Amino acid sequence: MSQPPQPGEPEGQAPDPGPQPGQPYPQQPYPQQPYQQQGWYGAPQQPPPSSNKTALWVGLGVLGLVVVVAVVAILGFVAPGFFLSDTKGENAVASSSSAPASSTQDTATQSPVDIPSARTELPKRTTPLADPTECAYPADTSKEAAKKVNPPAAGPTPASGTSAVTVKTTAGDIGLTLDRGLAPCTVANFVSLAQQGYYDGTSCHRLGVSGLQMLQCGDPEGTGMGGPGYTIPDEIFPQLKYGRGLIAMAKTQNPDSGGSQFFMVFGEAPLPPEYTVFGSISDEGLQTLDKVARGGVDAEKGAGDGTGPPRIEVKFQSIAVG
Repeated sequence: MSQPPQPGEPEGQAPDPGPQPGQPYPQQPYPQQPYQQQGWYGAPQQPPPSSNKTALWVGLGVLGLVVVVAVVAILGFVAPGFFLSDTKGENAVASSSSAPASSTQDTATQSPVDIPSARTELPKRTTPLADPTECAYPADTSKEAAKKVNPPAAGPTPASGTSAVTVKTTAGDIGLTLDRGLAPCTVANFVSLAQQGYYDGTSCHRLGVSGLQMLQCGDPEGTGMGGPGYTIPDEIFPQLKYGRGLIAMAKTQNPDSGGSQFFMVFGEAPLPPEYTVFGSISDEGLQTLDKVARGGVDAEKGAGDGTGPPRIEVKFQSIAVG
């Protein structure tokens, strides 16, 4: 196998034995060019032939190279990011077009909770109640009142119209619209408790964020066992459904066992029609509930069913009626 020509040695000629001892190495008629190092498997670069035309082209090539380098250097200095890869450029564009975080959410406590956005329509009775309707509030002999309060006046109670309520809490305001046509006795009871300050200073004790998405409130004990010392009648009908934006009464497994506890639904609530629906929640109120839901549940203090006190405390400060 023939050896590649040595530097300064044209192909097709016999190798020059080189200078004899004591003689200088003969000068080449062209400038030395860099060659690939030994072990590179491509053809070695050949020196260009010496001619005036070649020198002209070499000069022009060097000048062009200098111009290109200068242009690239200027672009790199004037337009930072000129040397970035396409991937980085795309990421920068995507980052600049990202949507801002919602101003209604506490990002420090936000957790992934799937909350539906569509409201559930307020249910309607197929047959209206008598107006007025007779209401009674018998004493609850099973336990003592968690907080002393007077029951509403028994007897004829309006069964038409609505009542606006604003609940001020440590987590935000919750507006309610109570519907007497749905549940006149329940609305009368809630308004009576609110006007007597029964709910002031109480905290919502139970939050559910999956399956049953609601916040339960109204127990001065904060255990889910407290009540006003009397009970109210169930005001239910088969067409009742529960979902985002509705407020309903809590109760035990026994009929007509409600009192002061209620729950506000901000999402799904697949329940049987056994809980009295008596109004709806305002948009502002739902924003407050959504924030509380995303804050999460303190399941360690719950009953073991996935519900528990909300990590964002919801403490009632006052309730304004009308």
